[in-house]
Amino acid sequence: MNILEIIEKKRDNKKLTKKEIEYFIKQYTKGKIPDYQVAALIMTIYINGMDEEETANMTLAMASSGEVLDLSELGIVVDKHSTGGVGDKITLILMPIMAALGVNVAKMSGRSLGFTGGTADKLEAVPGYNINLSIDEFKENVKKIGISLITQTGNLAPADKKIYALRDAISCTSSIPLIASSIMSKKIAAGANKIVLDVTCGNGAFMKNITDAKELAIQMNKIGKLANKETICVITNMNEPLGYAVGNNLEIIEAVNSLKGQMPKDVGEVVLELGAYMLKLAGKGENIEENKNKIQETIKSLKAFHKFVELVENQGGDITYIENTIKFPKAKYEIEILSKKSGYIKEINAEEIGKLASKLGAGRIKKEDKIDYTAGVVLNKKVGDIVKAKEKLATLYTNKKQYEKAKEELERIIKISDEVVEKEKTILEIIE
Repeated sequence: MNILEIIEKKRDNKKLTKKEIEYFIKQYTKGKIPDYQVAALIMTIYINGMDEEETANMTLAMASSGEVLDLSELGIVVDKHSTGGVGDKITLILMPIMAALGVNVAKMSGRSLGFTGGTADKLEAVPGYNINLSIDEFKENVKKIGISLITQTGNLAPADKKIYALRDAISCTSSIPLIASSIMSKKIAAGANKIVLDVTCGNGAFMKNITDAKELAIQMNKIGKLANKETICVITNMNEPLGYAVGNNLEIIEAVNSLKGQMPKDVGEVVLELGAYMLKLAGKGENIEENKNKIQETIKSLKAFHKFVELVENQGGDITYIENTIKFPKAKYEIEILSKKSGYIKEINAEEIGKLASKLGAGRIKKEDKIDYTAGVVLNKKVGDIVKAKEKLATLYTNKKQYEKAKEELERIIKISDEVVEKEKTILEIIE
């Protein structure tokens, strides 16, 4: 067996065997196959696709290319993963809720490249919060307080890291089998028993339309089952940013306010839906509506907020910032965007808002870029809302003196119509 034969086989649109997939993953991870040959193979996969069996075999081979965490001593662990979006602070809100309801939360979150910061970046916006723990410390925290949120650590799915970087370099990122195997290999390696996936769909997501989002969800659902990881996918709308805040400090503040009961409607819908299915998988309740009621009660009683405080304190963070969010530093410049006319909010393109926030300093283009935790955008309106002339639409936060172009860009992104605009659904479909 050699890599040339495997490339030729896939080039001719033939199915790869389990042994062939395992061979190329193992040898590439060891550095015994050069990038240019794997790039050729990835391009053939991008063009010709893979069937369900091939995708599952590639996922499992990548998952076992490095360390696979054993979290069995923690009992049932339900992981949650989002395929990405703008203003996505769901992990910060949902995971303390789950821990307060007795579900063990052992979650690794990534950093961001492009758009705004990842969950790991947002947590690091809290002074002192230690995102880098050993696996033993990670497990001990879960045993102690029922929750630990850290950054991706250890030698988890190294094959995926190499292949992902290669896909990016040769413009082969938008392949459903490659996306599905990338996400699920990390989830399987991270050791959770059960998985709830938030598959975002829209202009601010990787999957731009419901057809592709559904296909991805079905693929990941099947991979999860083949790996004996019960998996549920919730397809959510990402045409406009989730919530109002986009940016690290700004999203932490919105998450804290949400845990105190001041939750934006769309954020609440995602939290309730994902949370209800997480409780079901954890054996905490079969009835989805009853599970949603439990979540609402946990927020109302402030048990979830106190669990978040406990999490931050346990990982070295300064809880005074959580107890009083006014302590978070502010950007030097705060620029208000006022409506030039009355009407209805027609569009707030999530992708464009994300890119704008990144330009302001809230995200990174290269891995080594430093994030400005104070930068970002806070919206005052959502699609479908009524707006009056000279009413505030949003505020820009930046430490960059040249903000006029950003202001003009935001004014262009928020589109206003004279006609009534219907609000879009937040939860689009459930794949069990």
